[in-house]
Amino acid sequence: MISFTVMAITFGTVFLAELPDKTALAGLMLGTRYKASYVFAGVAAAFLVHVCIAIAAGSVLTLLPSWIVNTVVGVLFLVGALVLLLKKSDDDEEIKPPENQSFWKVSGAGFMLILVAEFGDITQIMTATLAARYDNPVSVGIGAVLALWAVAGLGIVGGQALMKRVPLRLITKVAACLMLALAGFSLYEAIAG
Repeated sequence: MISFTVMAITFGTVFLAELPDKTALAGLMLGTRYKASYVFAGVAAAFLVHVCIAIAAGSVLTLLPSWIVNTVVGVLFLVGALVLLLKKSDDDEEIKPPENQSFWKVSGAGFMLILVAEFGDITQIMTATLAARYDNPVSVGIGAVLALWAVAGLGIVGGQALMKRVPLRLITKVAACLMLALAGFSLYEAIAG
């Protein structure tokens, strides 16, 4: 059964964590050089693959006793918050785009860039953690995919305007605070339960 609450929590958490990530900047750079729909097609496909992997990993965690899952989930959220708070800016990274504007070259470049850059990324780990936490892989998967696609769309089409108006540090801190709250809630449930 699909839970809109779980989808919304997942969407918000993943969206805020992914927004200041290097992949939003990668999408922005590719989107300024190539046709946005081609870039988005490749990026969206890569994010779908990542979410499927994360959901599978999170579903395995649900086989464990609930206090262990809550402890692991709490620790993973805590680590994720610390990673967001302590990571350095990726503004200097240069992305080398493909040579021409063909759909397959541009979308393939976007797919490969995100597939490699996002593997084991904090949002993939968070998605697995949320899947374990809520034991609702479909809702978590939909929420995560929509959040990642939204960030990709913003990065490709309008990311530059957002980054001029909202400091990247603020977005990162909001995401970290949300993850700290989820860590505290999960660890509380592990101890109380």
